[in-house]
Amino acid sequence: MAYKNQQAFIDALEQAGELVRISAYVDPKLEIAEITDRMSKEPGGGKAILFENTGYDFPVLMNAYGSDKRMCMALGVDHLDDVAKEIEGLFKLLAAPKESIIDKLKLLPKLGQFASWMPKVRKGRGECQEVVELVNPDITKLPVITCWPKDGGPFVTLPIIHTKDPNTNSRNVGMYRMQVFGPQLTGMHWHKHKVSAKHFSEYKKLNKRMPVAVALGGDPAYAYSATAPLPENVDEYMLAGFLRKKKVELVKCITQPEIEVPADADFIIEGYVDPQDELIWEGPFGDHTGYYSLPDWYPRFHITAITHKKKAVYPATIVGIPPQEDAWLGKATERIFLAPIKMTMVPEIMNMDMPVEGVFHNLVITQIQKEYAGQGQKVMNAMWGAGQMMFNKILVIADEGTSITDYLQLAKYVFRNLNPATDIYFTQGPMDVLDHSCSKLGFGGKMCIDGTHKFDEETDERFRWEKPAVASVSSSLQSNFPEIKKVNDSLLARDIPCLVLSIEKNRKGHIRELHEKVAALTALRGIKMILYVEHTVDANDLAVALWRFCNNLDPKRDYHLYQNDGNACMGLDGTRKTKELDDFHRDWPNIIVADDATIASVDAKWNALGIGKFLASPSLKFKDQMYGDEAIVS
Repeated sequence: MAYKNQQAFIDALEQAGELVRISAYVDPKLEIAEITDRMSKEPGGGKAILFENTGYDFPVLMNAYGSDKRMCMALGVDHLDDVAKEIEGLFKLLAAPKESIIDKLKLLPKLGQFASWMPKVRKGRGECQEVVELVNPDITKLPVITCWPKDGGPFVTLPIIHTKDPNTNSRNVGMYRMQVFGPQLTGMHWHKHKVSAKHFSEYKKLNKRMPVAVALGGDPAYAYSATAPLPENVDEYMLAGFLRKKKVELVKCITQPEIEVPADADFIIEGYVDPQDELIWEGPFGDHTGYYSLPDWYPRFHITAITHKKKAVYPATIVGIPPQEDAWLGKATERIFLAPIKMTMVPEIMNMDMPVEGVFHNLVITQIQKEYAGQGQKVMNAMWGAGQMMFNKILVIADEGTSITDYLQLAKYVFRNLNPATDIYFTQGPMDVLDHSCSKLGFGGKMCIDGTHKFDEETDERFRWEKPAVASVSSSLQSNFPEIKKVNDSLLARDIPCLVLSIEKNRKGHIRELHEKVAALTALRGIKMILYVEHTVDANDLAVALWRFCNNLDPKRDYHLYQNDGNACMGLDGTRKTKELDDFHRDWPNIIVADDATIASVDAKWNALGIGKFLASPSLKFKDQMYGDEAIVS
């Protein structure tokens, strides 16, 4: 379904009971983010919010994609799997043998559909250019939000960024945050793996300014398509056209005519990046990992024009401790791109799931149809070579014997099939630059847990497993090891031989030494895995413990395997790493928590917001897990 513009989407959300309006004044500096954080962590993602009184000329739309229902509405489907099924049908039709003229004629309607999805550049100006600022354009007139107290400043968080390859003229549409430094200057936060960064590299070789345009708003399919993990040669607006079943109409920018942008966008920010410029120190920024991403040097974006609709709405999002709105964007990608992965690289794949606690790349669960020994490793290698899946840190593989979305059933099945000495694989490779656990930026360890049923060729008869003595585990640990502050042994009662321990680490090699002693206890024989988190984390809050664990683990560096007398227990160190205790020589970021003044301010005005029952700040739960008040841990 195509929306005429962003306002049509807002109207649809309101009619569906999925949007609340706030007419009371809310400050774009920290307050909008705090209210949105409270709303987005409600069951099911809460409601979209339209902040109508921001102290600026434009309202702000938040949490528009933040539920399964709203994500489906944005893409015009009843279920996200509907998109995957349609893509799979297209793949099968195009790949089928064409032996007769009749077979070939059957393709013509689909080829016509392909043509109808291709973006079209129209003449003249678009709705996005009803108001034009050519002389002294000023981005500070827009209600650009500041999300978290230690952010480097206000950031544009839903920018649809357009660049072109100077040699081939092929377009890329991506989404990279933009820190505002002045009326006509922002940062351009594109990582080295991104296509826009490659375009910039080509402009550097040519010693030419790089034209760039940023769209905000328009049909919601645009923002989703900008985040989608497409191959470099696939136009994001073709995906948007496919999703909305109508081609995207583009118009040329006014000061950067090489770039075309959606005619129905709410705002267009035109400008350029100059390879001759010095880079700018950008950040910190409270990121989707739930930690601050640390400041670094990035290109400067110079604004040459700002255009917008007459009644424009500024769209934004926040990211931080999960769950947030971005979890639903990620769920859409998980469902939509299952079919291409299955059809082109991993035909045995049945399903895929990215748990919220894994914040996208950190944890991916894959279900396969297993038919031969070693198939789990084959899938592992294929997945880690597939586009953005190269950033995956922990890959869990199961088979048709279990559901992968029922996490309790999945864990029972995986651990029943798992030999920690032979079925966990470690390697190194490219990682997301936001992964702070890596000893080197953008390069670190990966781990695959093969929880599939095993053929005889995959079975090591030297190992045997006993059921742990549940009643004595917790008392045995805390009486013998004072550094163990919390024991989560609840999984043992559910036939999942795994422990989560909160540890106060105080010396070099502490976790390795502790794991050797813990795993050797008679009471723990039969436990296959122990996850270690730091003492400030409550091991019994499994969702939070897993989120912290996944972020802080470099699997290849931080694993400790205990083996003795036919028994094996894998220890994984998900604690903070320091120079003193771990020989870790990078800065470590803090977790993202709202400041007390903002929490108090929102508390005081909550009744005036008119959006329902009081919601306490989610940040209160995490205050005692911080390492001081700064973005970088000292």
